[in-house]
Amino acid sequence: MKKVIVLAAALAISACSTMKSSSDYDPNVNFNEIKSYAWVVQKSEDTTYHLDGLMDQRVRSAVDTQLQFKGIAKTEADKADVLVNYFTKVDKKINVDTFNTNFGYNPYYGPGWAWGGSMHTQTTVREYEIGTLVVDLVNRETGKLIWRGSVADTIRDKNTPEERIEVVNKAIAEMMLQYPPKPEAK
Repeated sequence: MKKVIVLAAALAISACSTMKSSSDYDPNVNFNEIKSYAWVVQKSEDTTYHLDGLMDQRVRSAVDTQLQFKGIAKTEADKADVLVNYFTKVDKKINVDTFNTNFGYNPYYGPGWAWGGSMHTQTTVREYEIGTLVVDLVNRETGKLIWRGSVADTIRDKNTPEERIEVVNKAIAEMMLQYPPKPEAK
């Protein structure tokens, strides 16, 4: 359960946000023809793949809102143009910073008094986590992945349900800015 809360924090957006979103797609697909979607039905009890409980509801709600905003209607799985799925992951990172300080004036009296080479080095090591949320759109008829969007950010604690909802909504909105894909001009 702790990882569920941690992942929610992973998607936090702040003034100095490190959020990065990206997407990839099949260039042979005409995304203008996609008019309906349904969620993939989870076939196993593996809870490490999806978020559980409230965070799952928040992610699904945010994706539903964004897809409907883009004119894609939610329908039954056997009638949908695409099936939607998501997964999450958390990666540990290490940041090492070294600072050199006190180079120059030496305020102590004695043989080393005056301007000189007094230097101190300080190194700090900080471990942090990067949370990633990935959303897939799969062609229902062929079973092939046609679009994948992802958003990653440094994990930050969010304490209230309102903060968690806001974080998830902003992260999904950022990711879905890249849907439908705009093919590059040749």
